[in-house]
Amino acid sequence: MYLPSVFLETDIGTVGAFVDKHPLATVALVANGRPHIDHIPFIRLADLRLGASLVAHVAKGNDTWRLIAENPAALLVFTGASAYVSPSFYPSKSVSHEVVPTWNYVSVHITGTIRVSHDESEKRQIVDQLTRRMESDRPEPWSIDDAPPPYIEKMLSGIVALFFTIEKVDAKFKASQNKSRDDVRGVVDGLLSNSLTAEAGRIAEMKFK
Repeated sequence: MYLPSVFLETDIGTVGAFVDKHPLATVALVANGRPHIDHIPFIRLADLRLGASLVAHVAKGNDTWRLIAENPAALLVFTGASAYVSPSFYPSKSVSHEVVPTWNYVSVHITGTIRVSHDESEKRQIVDQLTRRMESDRPEPWSIDDAPPPYIEKMLSGIVALFFTIEKVDAKFKASQNKSRDDVRGVVDGLLSNSLTAEAGRIAEMKFK
């Protein structure tokens, strides 16, 4: 990932919060010299520091876990909050017209290794952790204990647990930091005016401050 220093995000709290909000990771592996891509929700168990863990699970019928067992090296890519930035957002357009379109976005690349597990207790623990995290904002959260035990056992037998260990984190928050304060304000206002780009606007506003 091309990562100019002006767009580098090093605050692990900010990066972790973004991963929490966008847990669906693009998982990149190499198998037999060719790329293999899958899309799997991962959640973090702690701050995104060296050696920390993220967890997930996949269906037993998914070949991804078999490829991981052969070569555990992996890259997780978390993305979101992207938006086209029109030159019309910049107040400087009316002065010099020396502006061009761009694209603002956030992308977090986490390099590491994945361990595969068929252990029933580890699978249950991961499903419970994932469910608690994803149901946490619901008024009546669903729990793994809500379903009949035999049914849960059957479902657990059909999945494989994944434990990702972090080796490196690269986070890019491209939010017009290379523009003047007036132009950044224009970008923030322009993005916030559209519900589809509002999250990108809020991130630009956060970096603007």
